[in-house]
Amino acid sequence: MKIKKDRIVLYICVALVVLWAGFPLYWMFITSIKPDKEIVSWPPSIITLNPTLKHVYNALLHTQFFAFLRNSLVATLSSIALVLFVASLGGYSLARFNFLGKSIFANSILMTYMFPPVVLAIPFHIIFRFLGLNDSLLGLTITYTSISLPFSLWLLWAYFQTVPIQIEESALIDGASRLRTLFSIVFPTALPGIIATSIFTFVTAYNDYLFARIIISSESLKTLPLGIMDVYEAVVTDWGLLMALSLVSVLPALAFFVAIQRFLIRGWGMGAVKG
Repeated sequence: MKIKKDRIVLYICVALVVLWAGFPLYWMFITSIKPDKEIVSWPPSIITLNPTLKHVYNALLHTQFFAFLRNSLVATLSSIALVLFVASLGGYSLARFNFLGKSIFANSILMTYMFPPVVLAIPFHIIFRFLGLNDSLLGLTITYTSISLPFSLWLLWAYFQTVPIQIEESALIDGASRLRTLFSIVFPTALPGIIATSIFTFVTAYNDYLFARIIISSESLKTLPLGIMDVYEAVVTDWGLLMALSLVSVLPALAFFVAIQRFLIRGWGMGAVKG
């Protein structure tokens, strides 16, 4: 009986957490399909009997949503590729090789996160202006890579340390090269850590507003957060359009998470060492 009571309490707590986290998403969705009169009516209604796709239609066809989405995806996916390439090789090197200054470098990886992001924004702006990378997706990609790389490197370094070195030694004894061992054994085994790194980088880059606002000035290069903020800052805020834009901007992120979630468990137990 006590076990059942504990389970009921657990279910209630989980339901409350899900409600707390999911209600803003539900409110965004329901507002995006409400008629204009219902959006501003008081008291507000949590459902609508007259749903409309007018706001979603306007968001997709009467704004530059697809241009904003393209820019966000280009900068975000490019950052993920760069971060995974550098952090994977760097994390493996820290976990497997000894070199001068290794401990100092490893312990100072996360020092960049001691500073508020706005402190780094101005130096980025000055450096990119000198290099001619201001107002470019390349500059934005480098920025997101620089922001995400320290934590990603630290995360993968810690994860590679959990991969048994006996797996690599067995492959090397069998004649495999270090590079072959790395890509055929170590990386597949560390796949959950690599996926977690890609999720962190995606969230960091896709949701960024501060650095995009400082670096990007052209209308054609604006990302989704900048485009949505422009709608919010309109003289008369169209809440239906704003919620519709927010809703459709969530869909690519949702698609990304659904596409990679099946890979999260693929690396567990791969190449286990027999006792």
